Amino acid sequence: MPVDRTAIVSYLNELLNIAGIEDRSCNGLQVQGTEKISCIGLAVDACLSAYEKAVEHHCQMVLAHHGLIWGGLTGITGAVYRQVKYLVDNGLNLYGAHLPLDAHPEYGNNIVLARMLNLIDVKPFGLYRNTAIGFEGALPRPLSSEAIGKTIQAAIGGKFSILPFGKPENKRVAVVSGGGTDAMDEAIDKRIDCFLTGEGVHANHHKALESRLNVVYCGHYETETVGVKALGRHLEKQFEVKTVFLDVPTLV
Repeated sequence: MPVDRTAIVSYLNELLNIAGIEDRSCNGLQVQGTEKISCIGLAVDACLSAYEKAVEHHCQMVLAHHGLIWGGLTGITGAVYRQVKYLVDNGLNLYGAHLPLDAHPEYGNNIVLARMLNLIDVKPFGLYRNTAIGFEGALPRPLSSEAIGKTIQAAIGGKFSILPFGKPENKRVAVVSGGGTDAMDEAIDKRIDCFLTGEGVHANHHKALESRLNVVYCGHYETETVGVKALGRHLEKQFEVKTVFLDVPTLV
């Protein structure tokens, strides 16, 4: 049976600690749609392509990691207008969960990636605005950076690249999905062997080289598909709603 929007929104707000995590994203229900929900579309990015797929799959809500509203609205024009109009015209609810989903210890992007590597002795990592959004831990047995990349690639697809500047084999690994390269300094300070994130920036090549740190880039989009999928599976059990992943990969 369809579930009230307010029940799902209230549950997500509490589960993800929306109010307790400082973020540039305006997390939570960003655009209000129909009241009854029987199917939720799961997306990395709030975009027209995802909304169109949601309508094709008869969704009433889109749960996106990268929502539409960042830092508040200064106007509803251009691309923002087109997105809002499409959502309203089709009765679609849009819920955004950025850092709260990265950081979640059960359904977040980073804990899921850590589990894919079977990390043990897992601890919070990647402090951002007073919240640790990533995780660090030890591999059950040492692995090369290439083996780490292939393990993640086999699970999430896409391509990976390596900055091979550290040890031939890694023991301690830190994970921050997406554009998590700001956490590289923390990885260096903690003597992490391998830092896994989505995408890099130019200057970090030399920082990793001079610090003898291995870095594995597994794709911004790909590393952030896993959280919405994990959360979707949970919502299916919690509310007996259907979920569908709206795959709209980017070229980054």
